[in-house]
Amino acid sequence: MTTDHELSVGQVAKRAGVNISTLHYYESKGLIASYRDSANHRRYHRDVLRKISVIRIAQRAGIPLKEIKTALATIPDNKKVTRADWENLSTQWRDNLEQRINELLNLRDNLNSCIGCGCLSLTDCQLVNPEDKLAEQGSGPQQLAKPA
Repeated sequence: MTTDHELSVGQVAKRAGVNISTLHYYESKGLIASYRDSANHRRYHRDVLRKISVIRIAQRAGIPLKEIKTALATIPDNKKVTRADWENLSTQWRDNLEQRINELLNLRDNLNSCIGCGCLSLTDCQLVNPEDKLAEQGSGPQQLAKPA
C-alpha cells in the first residue's frame, strides 16, 4: 500500500513525462534513488519529480550527467529541490554555458571563411587551426586531438 508521499515507477514516469527506462537509467547513474516496499515494488519519494525536472533541464542545456550527479549530490535524498537549490545549481553551470555559447558564436562567425577555404588546405584556419598552432608540424592537414 502506497502513501501520499511515495509513487510507483509508473506514476513517476507519467508525472515526469519520461519513460520508465529513463528512470531506471537515471537511477543506475546515481542521479535519483528509489526504495523497495514490503511487496518488493520500486517506490520513489515525491521529491524525485523535481530532481527529474532539474536533470531534464540540465541535459537540455548540455550539462553532462556526471556534472548533474555531482550537483544533485548537494541535495539530500527525500528533500524537495527548492528555488534556492536551483539557484545554486544553475550558478554552477552558468560559466560552462557561457564558454560554450562563446565557442558556438566563434564557430558561427568563422564558419563561412572555413567553408570557402578548401578545408584543411590552408596553413591558417581559425576553426581547425586557430592562431596556426600546427604550422610547426609541417604543411597540410594536422590534427588538434589524437584519434580516440
